[in-house]
Amino acid sequence: MIDTWFKKEIEKIFNTHPIAVFIDESKEATFLQEGVKNEYVTFCTNNEIDELKVKYEIEKSLDKNKKYLIYTNTPKEQLKFIREYVETNGAVEIKHFDRYIKEKLINHLNINLHLEKEELIAAAKVSIGKDQTYWMNLSHNGAKEIFNLEKEIVPFLDSPKNYLNKYDKNVQELFFKKVNELIGQPYIEKPAAVLAQEVVFYLLDGLANNNPNKMLLEAYNNWLDSKTYQESFDQYLKKYKLEPKTEIFNCHPAHPFKELDELWLVELGKNINNKEYCINFLPKINQRIVNKATIHLGITFWKNIKTLLEFDEKNINQIASHQECVSFYTNHFYKLDKAIRELYTEFLDRKNIIEPIQSYYKNYAVIYLDKWFKYFDDYQSNQTGKIQEIINNNALRTAIVVGDGVSFEFAKDIIERVSKEYTLCNQQQFMFAGLPSETEHNMSQLYVDTGVVVAKKQDREAYILNQNTDKSIGFIDLEMVNETTDKQHYLICSYKDPDKLGETYQQKALKYFDQVAALFATKIEQLLRNGYKNVYLVTDHGFVLTGVLENSDKIEVDFKGNVNKSERFIRTEEKQNIDTNLLVEKEIQYANFKYCYFAKRLGPFKTPGVYGYSHGGIAPQETIIPFLKWSNENNTSEQLQVVVSNKNELNDVTGDLFSIALKATTTEASLFSTERKVLLLFFAKNSKVNESDIITISKESELKKEFRFGTNSVLEVKIVDAITKEQLDKVVVKQNKARDLGGLL
Repeated sequence: MIDTWFKKEIEKIFNTHPIAVFIDESKEATFLQEGVKNEYVTFCTNNEIDELKVKYEIEKSLDKNKKYLIYTNTPKEQLKFIREYVETNGAVEIKHFDRYIKEKLINHLNINLHLEKEELIAAAKVSIGKDQTYWMNLSHNGAKEIFNLEKEIVPFLDSPKNYLNKYDKNVQELFFKKVNELIGQPYIEKPAAVLAQEVVFYLLDGLANNNPNKMLLEAYNNWLDSKTYQESFDQYLKKYKLEPKTEIFNCHPAHPFKELDELWLVELGKNINNKEYCINFLPKINQRIVNKATIHLGITFWKNIKTLLEFDEKNINQIASHQECVSFYTNHFYKLDKAIRELYTEFLDRKNIIEPIQSYYKNYAVIYLDKWFKYFDDYQSNQTGKIQEIINNNALRTAIVVGDGVSFEFAKDIIERVSKEYTLCNQQQFMFAGLPSETEHNMSQLYVDTGVVVAKKQDREAYILNQNTDKSIGFIDLEMVNETTDKQHYLICSYKDPDKLGETYQQKALKYFDQVAALFATKIEQLLRNGYKNVYLVTDHGFVLTGVLENSDKIEVDFKGNVNKSERFIRTEEKQNIDTNLLVEKEIQYANFKYCYFAKRLGPFKTPGVYGYSHGGIAPQETIIPFLKWSNENNTSEQLQVVVSNKNELNDVTGDLFSIALKATTTEASLFSTERKVLLLFFAKNSKVNESDIITISKESELKKEFRFGTNSVLEVKIVDAITKEQLDKVVVKQNKARDLGGLL
């Protein structure tokens, strides 16, 4: 604010004279002159020669429309060549800067500040750009209000050297003193970066020992909230070494130390079967789940622990039918499967953490599976011919995404990622896989409505085409879906994951599942934007995870005759004598095999090779699979309809230039819509080669935009809404090179 008062004094002179002199005998107010350099033509003089040069320069180029400010440290009585400006025009004189500041405060705010000279001058420099509230706070709270450390400490910690560039050396020194006071240490001159690290480590010590400085705690929360400064906090945290703690729970709930969370997990694992201990532990978990530090640092496992601890197994006892088993899984138990999968993803190689948690989960799984297998005789697959069923039931443009190994619980990850602007059908969101729940068998069930097993993908697709000769049906790998994917009325999009990943990397594949879910969601949204009114997600089977596997978990059988053993099922030619408490027998013909045997638990049969990710069994994790439908129900009728109005001209264009005419029309529903923003996307050979700027078109108007073919003689142009990216119209533009050569060919 001192700058405002100073400028008023200078402007008072400039109101009647083009030249003013600023005499700063204190040599402490240079910053005031620096602050007006962009507004006035400024000069500095240190001696008589300087004065003479300045006087000459001003007199030579005097412009009535400009204002000239001369800064000097020479007392008025000692001035020579610019003395007349002082006498004639007037000057702003500062002999003692601290007294000047006090005078301004008394005159303008009626405040009499009792600060040391060094502090008062520093406050004046800091006040630049601030209002009178700054000085009022100083009058009430004293020197501690010179710097608003609550606001300034985070920018300082983010970039210690650069942040202080706005202060001169004296102000920087005072700032350092205040920061040292904050962390309770004496001032010693040191680099700004060293002091900044000391402050952060002091903060982190306080969080680790549950005694953080109140102001630093507030700054810490703001730091984690700031996208501008977050990265610097992460760098400090990497350098900090957490000292070993005997009392691991004696830390602040907002601490940023993942190693402490993991120590908590170890301790929880030791007591996880103690209900009272878990109940008392839950408030700590709830605090960590919503804490800014855990969110920022990606510490997400507590929500999964909460899911496990809050699960109530009592409801399992009420299950009295297969239908109730299914309902319980799709409403409740799948959450445990999702939680344990995500915990495996993070801690599978940390046995001391995961083993007790896995044991806790498996105890619930055993209780639930006992009910599942008790009523399994009523299980009936409804997967056969599902793709044909979708085609038959949908007259509108429809895409079908066929995943491989998408379990019911994993499908929830995909649902979470698909934009809520598209409607997910709330009717039954699952179906029952064929048995055994393996790829060749169940992909055949999806495509072939007779139930015949067809080994090759291209043969399954050929079957669909042969059954629907009157329909436009296309096939594509899901990864290849882009803005140009819109030509067929029905589109079947295949994706080999997560099954391919699981079979290749086993449980190590879990770390890639987030990427898989994101790809599914992105492509589903793209299809809906491309004009497909409905997009379905179906799959062949789910999967089970072995987690930490002991030899005792592997199921050994002694079957007779020709046997084909897989991790989750066994095929035989002959009927076997089995313990029906351990195994389920199904008559399923495959090649020479007549019988299929399944285990009544999640563990694998003992087989050669690796374990971890498997399918083929009859557990709900493998057989209750997603059947999802998204619809694009966005009401675009209330917006202007934008179309290409010169399509006929674009089919045969001479030359390198072509014009696209856009026309915006209204419907009864869009009468009150005045304009729409659109984009033009250009594609050649299914790859985007150009994109227009955003075009705003008004209702009942037509405008033309001119473009070049460039190196492509055929372009597909799509008009999409600039906001939603929904496709509004499209046209193919073809260049006639023969005509362009004037018939020479």
